[in-house]
Amino acid sequence: MKQMTPAPPATPRERPADSGAVQVPDAPRRRRRRPIRRPNLLAGAGVFLWLLVVGIPVYALIIATFQRSSDYRAEGPLTPTGDPTLQNYVAAFENGLLGFVLNTLVVTAAVVALVVFFATTIGYAVIRSRTRWTSGIFRVFLFGLAIPAQAVVIPVYLIIRELGLYDSLTAIVLPTAAFALPVCVLILTGSMRDISEELYEAMALDGAGPVRTFLQLVVPLSRSGISTVGVYAALQAWNGFIFPFILTQSHDNRLITLGLFEFQGQYRVDIPGLLTAVLLSAIPIFIVYLVARRSLVNGLMGVGGK
Repeated sequence: MKQMTPAPPATPRERPADSGAVQVPDAPRRRRRRPIRRPNLLAGAGVFLWLLVVGIPVYALIIATFQRSSDYRAEGPLTPTGDPTLQNYVAAFENGLLGFVLNTLVVTAAVVALVVFFATTIGYAVIRSRTRWTSGIFRVFLFGLAIPAQAVVIPVYLIIRELGLYDSLTAIVLPTAAFALPVCVLILTGSMRDISEELYEAMALDGAGPVRTFLQLVVPLSRSGISTVGVYAALQAWNGFIFPFILTQSHDNRLITLGLFEFQGQYRVDIPGLLTAVLLSAIPIFIVYLVARRSLVNGLMGVGGK
């Protein structure tokens, strides 16, 4: 008979619970110490100071819209009124603010459409053509960055007069879009440079022509840059003053920047009414920024290209 070798003794984990043996608990695991994060008091103080710099004017603006003109002069811009009123908002619409906003929306939409169309096509031609002509056109647009609108306002006025467009919304749209194009072309060329050459080759092997490549490849992959261009062009059109002031005259073609003059009389200025119109005029463009803020940041980060 073979001699049976005794089995090795069971470890504390392998012993059955009913054997009566005392189970040895597992050794406690060492907890990793989390790094102690010390508060950055200097950064916190800087953020608080910045909030004061931004918040106090916004607070004064909102408070003034609910004050009467006499209360505003007596109590000051930072004192909350004890008798709030909505008369400033009613007066703003009675003075034609809604018509000014509609005119500005029409001009802004037209400027954004023109700038997005021409900036995307020019940027695509500069990136894909790479000829002397396209390089020269790109340099011309970069040269436009150094020309301020104030320097050429008289030639622009004479051209608009010769074209018969004076005192019309078209007279504002064309020069506003022209002066917004250089920055927008620069932004979109930087965004389109991030598209890899392999994707263009794949589209070419698939039999796609330039138009199909532009619509199905370049435009979808350049959405951040296009959003940035759209927001920039909208800001330029919405906040523009010099071209509406020089190229329009009638009350029906005024934009919001000129419509604010309606709250300024010959001998006094209705400051609460003026600030109410300013607040109402800033709401649409603020909504546009909230919708496109993420794409705006991503587009600006890609200006330099790879």
